[in-house]
Amino acid sequence: MSNVILLLSYLFGSITFIMGLKMLSHPDTARKGNLVAAAGMIVAIFATIFLYVHKVDKWGHTEHLHNYVWIFSALIIGTIVGTMAAKKVQMTAMPEMVSIFNGMGGACAMLISIVEYHHNPHPGIGILLVIVLGMIIGTVSFAGSVIAWGKLSGNIKDKTIPGGQIINFLIFGGIIVASCMVVATAGTNGANASGLFYGIIALAALYGVLFVMPIGGADMPVVISLLNSFTGVAAAFGGFLYSNPVMLTGGILVGSAGTILTILMCKAMNRSLKNVLIGSFGGAKAGGPAGASKDQGNFKEISLNDTAVLMAYAQKVMIIPGYGLAVAQAQHTCHELEKVLNEKGVEVLYGIHPVAGRMPGHMNVLLAEADVPYEKLLEMEDANDQMGTTNVVLILGANDVVNPAAKEDPSSPIYGMPILEVEKADHVIVNKRSMKPGYAGIENELFFRPKTSMLFGDAKKVLQELVSELKNV
Repeated sequence: MSNVILLLSYLFGSITFIMGLKMLSHPDTARKGNLVAAAGMIVAIFATIFLYVHKVDKWGHTEHLHNYVWIFSALIIGTIVGTMAAKKVQMTAMPEMVSIFNGMGGACAMLISIVEYHHNPHPGIGILLVIVLGMIIGTVSFAGSVIAWGKLSGNIKDKTIPGGQIINFLIFGGIIVASCMVVATAGTNGANASGLFYGIIALAALYGVLFVMPIGGADMPVVISLLNSFTGVAAAFGGFLYSNPVMLTGGILVGSAGTILTILMCKAMNRSLKNVLIGSFGGAKAGGPAGASKDQGNFKEISLNDTAVLMAYAQKVMIIPGYGLAVAQAQHTCHELEKVLNEKGVEVLYGIHPVAGRMPGHMNVLLAEADVPYEKLLEMEDANDQMGTTNVVLILGANDVVNPAAKEDPSSPIYGMPILEVEKADHVIVNKRSMKPGYAGIENELFFRPKTSMLFGDAKKVLQELVSELKNV
């Protein structure tokens, strides 16, 4: 009877994972989707703790998990740490938290493989292959996510390693050869190859570090998505080892969703997936050094009063959010600006670039937090279709995703990346703290174009003052 309840609990968990993932596709149901998937996970966890058969002796007696003190101590500690971290994290630091949490998932998959390797003295070739693959992918995800966390938080700088691609290929080849040697020991005493097994872990960790280290800041959304898919695949291998349907389903969902998102991110960044895998991001294109500065001429500033007048008498305004909006925590003030403009009969839309911010969907989450209606958030293609009929574009902290060099300068490291074509609008107003380059480290030619005016200052403060000016217009 307990086995039937366990299987039904796993079925319930698998179904809620699928439902939750579906709900995450829309901001209106995303919160509920998280709760639904979490409920399924809780049911699966407690069913495993109390109903999973750990051992069957020769007389047919079953033994369930019994070390409840350790299990519940870990659950309580993890719950407290995770809850506190999630509540304290600022929206600007959300990408770092996602990276480190994802890395913890990879570490768990790695530890599962290590435990199973040592507790299964004579594994078959299939089981041993799954153990090794789960360990490699989990280790790469863990090491790479830690480096991604360090780069996003500013603690680790971009570093191009001479001959990095060749080194990565050699390490990857070494991992494959060593893995084949370990798998070849299937059916024998696994302890004989334990040194080689741990050598693979070391190589996989090194590959994870070298894979992420040279990647430029503008490419980090793709890396986060890819590492997330790695963790999902590693978790699926763990589910296979334990014959656990809900763990297998969850891992497959995360792995497949992360892979699809990675492909979409690559398309948005005009990067090939092959270059992602070998860690060749951020390199300069032929024709000139990356980020080479040019004599752009002069830029012109605009006052708050002139900005308010221009926007108040516009028919359509499009707001382009970027990381500067997140840093200033100005999403609620931005929504207030939208409402003031709507009261004046101005149509307000938001143009969302798929890699704006530091992680996929960063701007969508940010604006959803401020209750901006989802239908006003236009994806890049739809936003570009509307640019020609837009009177004013207000860019809030975005930089690389509106840089014309992506279309016009073959020497630029972002050349070929699809951008928001803001120059099609009648007027472009850029809010920045200064003229410093964006996350990609290159100067933005847009700031010196005739249609562009600069509105300097902290995004939240500027928007608050702009709202006050608009009310007086």
